[in-house]
Amino acid sequence: MSLPSSVGIVAAKTAHFTEPLSLKSGDVLSQYHLVYETYGKLNADKSNAVMICHALSGNHHVAGKYDEADKNPGWWDNLIGPGKPLDTNKFFVIGLNNLGGCHGSSGPLSTNPATDKPWGASFPVVTVEDWVNSQARLADSLGIKQLAAIVGGSLGGMQALQWTIAYPERVRNALVIASAPNLTAQNIAFNEVARQAIITDPEFHGGDYYNHGVLPRRGLRIARMLGHITYLSDDAMGAKFGRKLRDGHVKYGFDVDFEMESYLRYQGDKFAGEFDANTYLRMTRALDYFDPAFDYQGDLSAALAKVKSDFLVVSFTSDWRFSPGRSREIVKALLDNELSVSYAEVTAAHGHDAFLMPDEHYHNIMRQYLAKIEV
Repeated sequence: MSLPSSVGIVAAKTAHFTEPLSLKSGDVLSQYHLVYETYGKLNADKSNAVMICHALSGNHHVAGKYDEADKNPGWWDNLIGPGKPLDTNKFFVIGLNNLGGCHGSSGPLSTNPATDKPWGASFPVVTVEDWVNSQARLADSLGIKQLAAIVGGSLGGMQALQWTIAYPERVRNALVIASAPNLTAQNIAFNEVARQAIITDPEFHGGDYYNHGVLPRRGLRIARMLGHITYLSDDAMGAKFGRKLRDGHVKYGFDVDFEMESYLRYQGDKFAGEFDANTYLRMTRALDYFDPAFDYQGDLSAALAKVKSDFLVVSFTSDWRFSPGRSREIVKALLDNELSVSYAEVTAAHGHDAFLMPDEHYHNIMRQYLAKIEV
C-alpha cells in the first residue's frame, strides 16, 4: 500500500471584488481582494468543493509546497492531499486568507485605494460573519453554488458554524473541530492581555507603525508567547520540556534558564517576524465578538433553528481553551433541531493544538466521515 502523497507544488491566486461589502460594524469596504489556493479538481457539476476556514494565525496556504526546496508545507498538509483524510482525488479544496489578514488579502498591511497608503489602523474591525460573507462571494466567483463541506478548527470552526447559519442551503456538511459557540470570559481575558501587550508597545503608534518605519515586535512577541501557552496542555509541556535547564545549571538571573523559556522566546520571535500586529488585534476581536446566540437571548438552539447541514463535531480531551464541553454545547443545540450530528471526543495530549496534529485516531474519524459524503 502506497503512502498518501502531497498535493505537490501549489501557487496562490487572488480574487478581486468591486461590489461593496457591508460589514457588521456598519463600515463598508468599497472593494477588496482575497488570496486563496485550490487543491484537486472541481468536478463537472461543481458538487465536490470543500472550503477550509483558518484559525487565528492561519492563512490560505493549507497544503502543498511553493517549490521543491520549500521546508514548510501548508499548515494542514497532514490532513489534505491524495489519499489523505480530506482526499483531493475526490474533493476540490479551497483555502483562503481572511479579510484583515496579513498574507495577501485586504487588510491593514494592504493599500487603501482611497489614500494609496497602507490601511494601518483605519482598516475596519471584521467579524466571523463578515468573513463568511466574503467567503461566499469567493465561492460565487468560482461558480460554486453549494459546498460539499465547510471545515475549520478553532476560530475556523466558528466560521464553519456561521456558514450553516448564514447560508443553510449552500452547505451540505460542516466539520467543526476544537471550537466553541462563543468565547468564555477567561478566553476573552487572554485575548485582551495579548492585545494590551501590542497596543502598549512604544512602537505601536496607534496602529500606524508602518508610517514610522518600525514594528511593535515586543508586544507581538509577548502576545504570541501568551497565546502559545494556552494552545498547549500542561502534560504536553511537561513531556516536551519538564523542568529541563537549558545549560544544565541554574544561572540565578533573568535570562533563559529553562528549556520552556527558550521555546517560548523562539516562538515569540519567529511569530513577530512573520505576522502583522494589526491583524492579530482584529483576529482576536473576531474571536471575542462571535456569539450566534446573542440575538436569541443566549439560546443557541434557537440560533441554529434554520440550519440544514449534517455535522461532524470533534473535540480533544486535553484542550482546556476550547474544552469538549463547549463542543457538546454545539452538539446539543444541533440535536435540539433534529439535525444529523456525529460527535467525537478524541483522547489527545497536545491541548488545543491537537487539531493540527497527525493523530491517527483523529484522522480516521475525519476520513470516515468525509468518505461518506457524496459528490
